[in-house]
Amino acid sequence: MQNQAGSVTIEVGAGELLDKITILKIKNERISDAEKLRNIRHELNVLQETWVQAGLHSPEVQELERDLREVNSKLWDIEDEIRECEAKKDFGERFVQLARSVYITNDERARIKKAVNTLCNSAIVEEKSYSDYKS
Repeated sequence: MQNQAGSVTIEVGAGELLDKITILKIKNERISDAEKLRNIRHELNVLQETWVQAGLHSPEVQELERDLREVNSKLWDIEDEIRECEAKKDFGERFVQLARSVYITNDERARIKKAVNTLCNSAIVEEKSYSDYKS
């Protein structure tokens, strides 16, 4: 695919690409602004075309895509609720629970993306390094 003016092409791992596609699918469902939807759908089409051309589809990847979409939907809901707390200046127990759930859910997201990268034998694999909070 040739770059359009103002576009940049980069190499990413399959997990990152699939993550972006699932987020765009969620945006396509939850955003109603026509101009934003036009941009979302354009980007989604470009990235889905890239995914198809890469030939990475398999039943195992499809299952991980469902998991990734579920996690990204959960993150969307968490972020919405955090913003509601912020708007009310309510930084109590619920806000703390939500804030903690962001990194816990993001850790699950990173695990799924890495599984996609491993399954697809991606040359580029995103790595995370955080303190272990589960001990």
